[in-house]
Amino acid sequence: MTVVLWHIEVSHFNEKARWALDYKSIAHELRVPMPGFHGVRALVLTRGAQRRLPVLELDGRRIGDSTAIIAALEAHRPEPALYPADAAERRRALELEDFFDEQLGPEVRRLIWHHTLPDTDAVVDSLFADRAPGRARFLRATAPLARPVVRRDYGVSAARAEAARAKILHAMDRLEAEIRPSGHLAGDAFSVADLTAAALFTPLLAPPHRPFLPATIVPALQDFRDELTARPGGRFVHAMYERHRRSVSATAPA
Repeated sequence: MTVVLWHIEVSHFNEKARWALDYKSIAHELRVPMPGFHGVRALVLTRGAQRRLPVLELDGRRIGDSTAIIAALEAHRPEPALYPADAAERRRALELEDFFDEQLGPEVRRLIWHHTLPDTDAVVDSLFADRAPGRARFLRATAPLARPVVRRDYGVSAARAEAARAKILHAMDRLEAEIRPSGHLAGDAFSVADLTAAALFTPLLAPPHRPFLPATIVPALQDFRDELTARPGGRFVHAMYERHRRSVSATAPA
């Protein structure tokens, strides 16, 4: 049975799931819904349990949420492991995964949406790394209707964007404080903690090994990107991608 990942190219939570699949060399097919229908597709696939992508089809199951997907992949193919063997280090890795999931990921998304939503061209460039003309035309046509829906759905406003920036800096501080002498966050080897922290700082950061990376970033965010990239945590993100982001083992997006 083919393993299928329903995903959004630019999304950092979706990148987290893609990276786990590729790290474990699990062949899979990538599928992308039409813009504006991601939530509907997720709800249909999970029978109402999950309204956001990614959703993984694996062994007859449909699994939503990147954390649950990685847990399922660990059971499906234990090696190479993303969970440390040592119980204490595993707890640490899972706690850090949860921190970056809850305290970093939503804030990166909110900040980027705030600065890209006013510019339809910027939205198209960020969402469609493959420059798919059909999907891009559809998004351009529906942008006036979609823009306020996205703002409400993700809590996008100037005030919340400013708060998001502060929370992203706090997450960078936490990342830098947690890096062990080994260069990793839990134990002496690459784990779900390293993967999650690195993946969720994208697409704000731009490690070159990150697939589906938008070609550009809006000018309002360029200085912030440069600031974060120059920090030890930014160098950590780039190093994790350079050392551990394996070649994509998926078929072309559908």
